[in-house]
Order: sequence, then structure tokens, then C-alpha cells
Amino acid sequence: MLTRRWVLAGLLAGGASPLLAEAPATSPLPRRRGDGGATRSDGGTPDALVTAAKLGGAVGFVVADTETGAVLEAANPDLQQPPASVMKALTAAYALDRLGPAHRFQTRVLATGPVIGGIIQGDLVLAGGGDPVLDTDMLGDLAAKLAAQGIKGASGRYLVWAGALPIMERINPEQPDFVGYNPGISGLNLNFNRVHFEWRRAGQDWALTMDARAERFVPPVQMARIRVEQRNTPIFTYQAAGDAEEWTVASAALGKGGARWLPVRHPALYVAEVFRTLARAQGIFLPAPAFADTRPEGREIVRHDSLPLTDVLRDMLKHSTNLTAEVVGMTASQAASHRASAVAMREWARLRHGIGPRVIDHSGLGGGSRISAAEMVRALRDVRGGALPGLLKDHGMRDAEGKKLEGHPVEVRAKTGTLNFVSALAGYITPPGGRQMAFAIFTADPDRRARLTVAEREDPPGGDAWAARSRRLQAQLISRWAGLYA
Repeated sequence: MLTRRWVLAGLLAGGASPLLAEAPATSPLPRRRGDGGATRSDGGTPDALVTAAKLGGAVGFVVADTETGAVLEAANPDLQQPPASVMKALTAAYALDRLGPAHRFQTRVLATGPVIGGIIQGDLVLAGGGDPVLDTDMLGDLAAKLAAQGIKGASGRYLVWAGALPIMERINPEQPDFVGYNPGISGLNLNFNRVHFEWRRAGQDWALTMDARAERFVPPVQMARIRVEQRNTPIFTYQAAGDAEEWTVASAALGKGGARWLPVRHPALYVAEVFRTLARAQGIFLPAPAFADTRPEGREIVRHDSLPLTDVLRDMLKHSTNLTAEVVGMTASQAASHRASAVAMREWARLRHGIGPRVIDHSGLGGGSRISAAEMVRALRDVRGGALPGLLKDHGMRDAEGKKLEGHPVEVRAKTGTLNFVSALAGYITPPGGRQMAFAIFTADPDRRARLTVAEREDPPGGDAWAARSRRLQAQLISRWAGLYA
């Protein structure tokens, strides 16, 4: 699995910062019997904590007993705010409900005719099932399985079908072109639909490569191309050019060398090229790909199955991969478009959980989604007996520097969410032997977010400091609740 994030000149890094927390004034544990009813500090009232955070905008939170539903503490519980990547927790619950925890995504190679002398008498078809976690090593193993069957080629076409899901060039149109977390999507996806760009200084110039690397296979890629231009900004430019994706990069950003992942806008073309290269390495020679609008019929020769949905979702929630969230959401809805899929999940939330969030995507990448803390906690309570709680990341209790307190008896499993001037956290607090609590904390300053220019969206002034204050508030509230209500 590709999990490495490469950074370009220190300016292009993405990803969420760790959850910051302050050590609670008292140990957040249930009182022992016979403690004489000693008074415990609450670490400050919620109003005082919110005021001290100096976030602007609005803060909404709810913490409730998962068993009884009793609300233990709340502020602006019905205010709908952007969930950011906390939306992925709702998407995970949706996918589990609609697809089941054992669901697997399939990538298949089909033959439309018999095999004679190693040659398929007809078309060889690469048919995608939307697998969001397919990587180059898995695709290389699929080619090796094909060679083990004695296949050497096809008398007909090399057909590629990617219509299992709606085809999109990007998840959200408001993001910068070059961010790897906003790629295209189709029924064939590879390496989270990112291509690896690497550069090395070569005299007065740079040697540039684009490849689809994994751990064992590093095939070069031709459909995505890049060249250096003598400029300071913008760092990247992008344009589609027929069957190619054309990038330029600013010379001032390159330095001596480095690497990063760039998004792929036409993933079916990307997968088709990489599979053809991997097949050729196995002695299987295929013509240039042709793309099928409808799924071709044929006999399955080899197949790659993904891990069960629970494993896919666990990694999605841990690494907050937007592509995975969109794929599992659209697979669950089987809707004809991304917009219709978001509407289908909204209707599921209304019918299944009695809540009315505004859903514009399955990942939370778009800033237009809205959900209230009360609605999120309602959904978390409803699914507490299923697989979701165990799939959420173990955040644990943390000290003032954000370091996890190893061995701490209070368990916190939650999903974070971060956009510019939006920070969210939702999940479960489980003290030893005490009551389990479901919680949601949403903080947002939409006016400040709306004032950002396109150029400021990647690294907005004051954004890191604002996010750090929000995460500190979240951790203070968790410490308070664990201490008072366990």
C-alpha cells in the first residue's frame, strides 16, 4: 500500500496535524468506591474553554451516553457546520450498512473468445470493479497470474472497462490542481490515482521521471508528462492534452532533488497503460488500449480481490483517504452520478438515523457539507454495536505537546476532520469500567474561510495556529468529559 507523502521544497506538504491536548488537572478516571465523594476538578467550564480558544466563528459540541442517549453536555448542538473528514465516519457506516463488512472489490481480466496457443481468440478485457486500494504491485501480480495461465496476447483488442463507477476528473473543483488528495475517480483506480514525480539535479538542468511505483514494481508512465519552466510561481500548472496530462513545474521550487505524488485526472488511461507495461514484462503483448462504454461479456481468466471492506475502511479512517471514501460511497449507492450518490447517502441518513445532514460528497473534502453535533452523535449511537467503533483510529489521551499517553486507561477512538478554518472531531470515549460516551465537536469560522483567495487556500495565513487552538479545545473537552462523566 502506498502511504508515503513526499514534500516539494517544504512548501507543498498536506495532511492533518496530530491531535493536540493538555494534560487534565485530575486523572480522568471513575472515582473509586469509598473515595468519600471527593470533588474532582472539571478543568474549566465549557464556556471558559471556548472563550480561551479564541476561534471566532462558532463551536458546537455534544457528548452523550451511548447506552441511554442522555446528553451530558452540549453547546450549539443543532448548529449545522462543515464536518470535513469526519464525514468519512458517516460514509463508513453507510457502506457497512449497504454493502456489508465482507464486501470485496474485484479487478478482473476477461477473454471474449477461447485461448489457442496462448492467444485469446478475441478481446482481452481489463474490467475494474472500483477497487480504491489497488496498487501497482497488485496489478503486477494480476499480470503474473495471467502469464501463469499461458496467455501471451490476444488476436483482438485490449479493451478496458472503467464504468463500474461514475467517472470524475477530480473530487472537488475548488482545490489546487496539484494536490494529491483530490484526484480523478473511475471504476479503475491505481495508487490512489496518483503518479510519482521525481527530479534530480543534472548539471544546469534536472532529470525528471514520472512512474507508478509501488514496493516491487516501478513502471514508467507516459500518459502524465512534466517539464521545468524558469519561473518562481506558480509551482505547478496543469492542462489536459488529448490522451495526456501535461504538467509544468517552477524551476525555483526544485532545488537539488526530491519527489512527490501528483494527482491523476484520467485514472482509467493510467491503469490501462501501467497494466500493459506490466503484462509486457511477463511476455504478454497487448495493443494500445481501447475503452468500452458498456461492460464487455467474457470468461474470467484471472481476478484480484481487495481485502474485506472492514480493512479498507479501517485504512481509510486512519489515513483519511478521500478517494477511498468517494469510491465506497458511490459503490454503496450505485447512483449514476457523484451528485446523485451524495443525495442517496443523505436520504439513507434521514431514513436510517432520523437526521438531516447536507451531503455534497462522501469524503468531506468539499466545504459545502453540513451536519450538527447532535446529528453526528445520533448516528454514532445508532451504530455503536456494529463494526464502526472498532474501525476508528485509536487517538488515546494526549499530553500538552500532543504526545500520546501510552497505557492510559481511557480509550478515545475518533475521526478528525480539517479544512481551512474548519476542525472537527467525533467518536467514542471509553473509560475502564465506566460508561461509553459518543461525542462530536465542530469548530468553524466560515467568514474567515470565505475570504481566502485561491492562492491562499494551500497555506492560509494564520491557519495552522487556528487549527492548533481548535485541536487543543477538543482535547480539553475530552479530558473534561472523561473526568466528570465516566
